[in-house]
Amino acid sequence: MATASILGTAGYTGQETLDRLLGHPSIEVTALGSDSQAGKPAAALDPRLDGALPAFVPNAEAAASGADVLFLCLSNEEAAAFEPPAAGVVIDLSGAHRLRDAALAERWYGVAPGAWSYGLPEIAPPEGRLIANPGCHATAALLALWPLREQVEAPVVVDSKTGMTGAGRGLKDFTHAGFVLENFSPYAVEGHRHAPEIEQALGHTITFVPHLLPMRRGLLATCYVNAVPDARELIEAAYAGSEVVRLLPEGVAPELARVQGTDTAEIGVFWQGQMTVVVCAIDNLGKGAAGQAVQNANLALGLPETAGLRLEGVRV
Repeated sequence: MATASILGTAGYTGQETLDRLLGHPSIEVTALGSDSQAGKPAAALDPRLDGALPAFVPNAEAAASGADVLFLCLSNEEAAAFEPPAAGVVIDLSGAHRLRDAALAERWYGVAPGAWSYGLPEIAPPEGRLIANPGCHATAALLALWPLREQVEAPVVVDSKTGMTGAGRGLKDFTHAGFVLENFSPYAVEGHRHAPEIEQALGHTITFVPHLLPMRRGLLATCYVNAVPDARELIEAAYAGSEVVRLLPEGVAPELARVQGTDTAEIGVFWQGQMTVVVCAIDNLGKGAAGQAVQNANLALGLPETAGLRLEGVRV
């Protein structure tokens, strides 16, 4: 049985990672890190955890636990300053280690790129023990566009919409109920840090605009590219053996309701005039964060790729 420690357990991604590990057949949680909850029992986070897990410890203590895998569910700044232990797998769910270009990494995250592997299993399986988990918007856009990358030409437009948990648990003006409910708005229109992440993997310049949905979770990316006549065949071939990514039947569009609470992705392919439209739906906390982190951990530890993942949603 492999062991795991979570740093930042009290945040959204930390809780979601814990949920998956509690049902994992081959990974046991041995340390719960949280500077805000240190010293409190696990039940302080969720009463259903009463007696099931050790008490919270400071993040530094969880990092030094000697676990086989550490999950960094920390802010970008905290993850950038984190010194990995000499051994063990480390999965960083922040954005601090995603970008390879030094200037871009400094601009968007204030950190120099390190020896971290970018881990989006379906297109870039993780290598080594230090793994940067992809961003949620980048995950959906890349799953949609990666199989078409050799036939895509400028312009490439990604219109992406996410639930409010994508901004994290900390309070922000734009995540208050009074702003979100009965509202719909774009954000970071002049530049978002997931854009260079998508461009880095895809090899194309994109126009990317994210939007905030008045809902807790779920992400849907609609991608517009030049006409690619065999787009459906390329996507079908790319994910033919995947238990995580599903190409929907012709004429069926992805829906958030089917992927919410799961670690799966739905893709739909459509044509409109001279454009190919590829739509991908994921749960921003599932395949866009915690589910993907566990998937990366499984691969790094030599475990079955989908162990502990939530693969069942409402099926069409």
